[in-house]
Amino acid sequence: MTVSKDKIKIEGLTGDAAIAHALKQCDLDVLAAYPITPQTIIVEDYQRFAADGEVKAKVIPVESEHSAMSACVGASAVGARVATASASAGLALMWEILYCAASMRMPIVFTVANRALSAPINIHNDWSDTYGARDSGFIQVYCQSCQEAYDTTIMAFKIAEDHKVLLPIIVGIDGFILSHNVERVEMLPDDAVQKFLGVREPFIALDPDNPITMGPLALTDYYFEFKEQQDEAMDKVPEVFEKVEKEFEKMTGRKYGLFETYRVEDAEIIIFTHSTPGGTAKAVCDALREKGEKVGVVRLRLFRPFPAEQLAEVLKKAKAVAVFEKCRSFGAPSNPLALELKTALYDLDKKPLVTDFVIGLGGRDVPPTTIVEGYEKTKEYLKKGEAPLYETLGVRK
Repeated sequence: MTVSKDKIKIEGLTGDAAIAHALKQCDLDVLAAYPITPQTIIVEDYQRFAADGEVKAKVIPVESEHSAMSACVGASAVGARVATASASAGLALMWEILYCAASMRMPIVFTVANRALSAPINIHNDWSDTYGARDSGFIQVYCQSCQEAYDTTIMAFKIAEDHKVLLPIIVGIDGFILSHNVERVEMLPDDAVQKFLGVREPFIALDPDNPITMGPLALTDYYFEFKEQQDEAMDKVPEVFEKVEKEFEKMTGRKYGLFETYRVEDAEIIIFTHSTPGGTAKAVCDALREKGEKVGVVRLRLFRPFPAEQLAEVLKKAKAVAVFEKCRSFGAPSNPLALELKTALYDLDKKPLVTDFVIGLGGRDVPPTTIVEGYEKTKEYLKKGEAPLYETLGVRK
């Protein structure tokens, strides 16, 4: 089904507002959340929709983020379509229940306005919060634009609720940089979104007339098998992800992929990042191309599961890959995004050199000059034939 242009509504929306409008159209049964900057607007806008009678969902204003995810697990367990939103310390307070949600196979959509973790207290953007949850069992997708945030939130329900998957999913946007930035967003009619998603069909749901237990206790006899099933479900995500995007593309003409490639065909050095730095990297790529530099960009979208084989295929002809990431993994030989990529490239007969640049912690600005600096350093390291395990850019020493 293709939606005609006359039915598309165009508005200037922040990333938070775009997500709130997407949630409004997804026919939720329950939204449970606790306010935290820079996510709060998502739930504020949704509560306004509820107060005005525009949605039928039960909005639960809980006493903490731990309770928010707990309420989502309970609602999802009885078959409801469920969402929540948080950031930073709020996500950290959910920690225990993140693992419960994933292990109990609850397809909860969790929108996150990525924000640094304390201390000291910082309300601005980096990726430390969701990167910390990378082994929790949640699918993780990261967006560059408000349009992409809107589209991805809608697709997230169809991916998570697919019976091959049945896992919760994080949709991440950069706090303040995207959450509070106004961009042009094309919104679908409500009936098109609801037809695209359909009604959630639970695989198993709590029912008083047919009582079962979920997630009570599994010791040495069965715990390992549960983890194996989670892993098998995660392996199926790329297949379902691509199938859902094809359906979405038929409806809208828009697709994003597991990752975006930009001018990589003949690139000798490829810039690798995600979220809003991806847009900066593409602008830098264009400027460097005008100077004759053979550079390209790969902007990751799906971080969990990490599309290792597909990335290796795209990157194998490059001489070097320059990773730019907004997270520090203290005590590790490198940082999360670069560690994932180095593993993905490990089995190649001829591996590109990988440089790892930590940028933008705590919301530090990442101007084009920062990307250029990393690119020039990567060229120098290529000549030497070796590079540091990682280094920081844009920080006072």
